[in-house]
Amino acid sequence: MSWTDERVELLKKMWGEGQSASQIAKELGGVTRNAVIGKVHRLGLSNRATGAAPAKSEPKEKPAPAPKAEAKPKPAPKTEPARPTPAPDAKPATPARRQIIPAGQPLPPQPSANEISPEALAKVNEVEKKAKKLTLMELTEKTCKWPVGDPATEDFWFCGLPVEPGKPYCEAHVGVAFQPMSSRRDRRR
Repeated sequence: MSWTDERVELLKKMWGEGQSASQIAKELGGVTRNAVIGKVHRLGLSNRATGAAPAKSEPKEKPAPAPKAEAKPKPAPKTEPARPTPAPDAKPATPARRQIIPAGQPLPPQPSANEISPEALAKVNEVEKKAKKLTLMELTEKTCKWPVGDPATEDFWFCGLPVEPGKPYCEAHVGVAFQPMSSRRDRRR
């Protein structure tokens, strides 16, 4: 079905009379309600009032300017007291109650660190000594994207060593990030 000039004129007339898109679609035949609504929007036809009579517009007078109040000094920004950092032997926050740590504060021990084998951690420590220490803008598809440090500090960097094929990390970081399901399941017990 195409929108001929006659059909468009009938649509405009019926729309102006306040008929619904469904009624117009039935009258025109061969179009859906949504097609009528789409054509109305494309034609830029105005929205109609919802049954209430339009308010009469009276000549607008500019209201008298309000007297300017004296400028008040801005209140000092509120600062929160520093949150105590958890003790090294403290349990991490449960997933249901997440703790928000402000930038620059040390992160609490992560639960995943307990699941990593000592061999993998030793390998990561050795690899990070040889890392290229790249910035975000220096990363490519061939460089390890393992983040090291706190992103809120200047000494944050990415590993940058060559990646394993099909992975975003180097061999050592793949060993930490992608562990077999069975070994993870066994460590939880």
